[in-house]
Amino acid sequence: MKKLLTLIILFFVSINLFSQDFQGKAFYQSKTTMDLGSWGSRMSAEQKSAMKDRMKPYLEKTFILTFNRTESTFEEEERLDAPGSGRSGMGAMFMSAGSGNPEMYKNIKEKVYLQENEFFGKKFLVNDKLPEFVWEMTGEQKQIGNYICFKAVGKRVNDNFSWESLRGSRNQTSKDSTNKENDNNEKISDVDEETNTKLEEIEEVVVDAKIETIVAWYTPQIPISNGPEQSYGLPGLILELNTKNTTMLCSKIVLNPEKKDEITRPSKGDVVTKKEYTDMVQFKMQEMRDNRGRSRGGKWN
Repeated sequence: MKKLLTLIILFFVSINLFSQDFQGKAFYQSKTTMDLGSWGSRMSAEQKSAMKDRMKPYLEKTFILTFNRTESTFEEEERLDAPGSGRSGMGAMFMSAGSGNPEMYKNIKEKVYLQENEFFGKKFLVNDKLPEFVWEMTGEQKQIGNYICFKAVGKRVNDNFSWESLRGSRNQTSKDSTNKENDNNEKISDVDEETNTKLEEIEEVVVDAKIETIVAWYTPQIPISNGPEQSYGLPGLILELNTKNTTMLCSKIVLNPEKKDEITRPSKGDVVTKKEYTDMVQFKMQEMRDNRGRSRGGKWN
């Protein structure tokens, strides 16, 4: 009861300190653990260590959340990559597909987000509703920097692109291709037939949507219902966010900077929903993996 009273007092005292033109910046250090799965079981300790070193630029990043009372942008802080660490190959393609970190615009009043992505040289504008979070307040509290934070455990549907969803369909795709060639000695060479086949296949690619548990630490001292990535819905700014493999911890906050950044809605690219974009990316990634497998005689490393 005492903790709840403290929360209420902090919220109502703080909310009077923020004017309508209020703006702030929060800097987050992000660290993601790398799960190599069954692929990693075939690697030596030295190979695993080398792989993690190569992936470090993807796994440890700094993000900036620029926010006012209802809107925000969330983007990766620019940095100079070390020589020889340039992004290339499938990793670069994966990052450019939207599993990287293009700037995200979020409007918590309208509960929408927009994100400009570029994939295979074409620009797309993902325009969709923010996910629904179901938050449970635990009453636990801790100090992050100069702010008193409270713990909340949330659940949401995670429909992000995942390499895991491609693994199971790989062998089946090869079998289906073999059967199509054997049936009446027919070959898929006609352009129209090939296009129709791809359209049918893309409809079968389903995002592996799972219920994800998230732990958030928010502070009512900054009464903004916002946080990193798509998180929102708590009576205070989220300063720490923990998902299955990633932790985002706020390292710096700047409130009402002298020079305010304009928060604008992105508008470039073909408008698609999150599911439409993810399905398209997932289909193309599967196609690239299958082509790569055939070029190696059907063997996967």
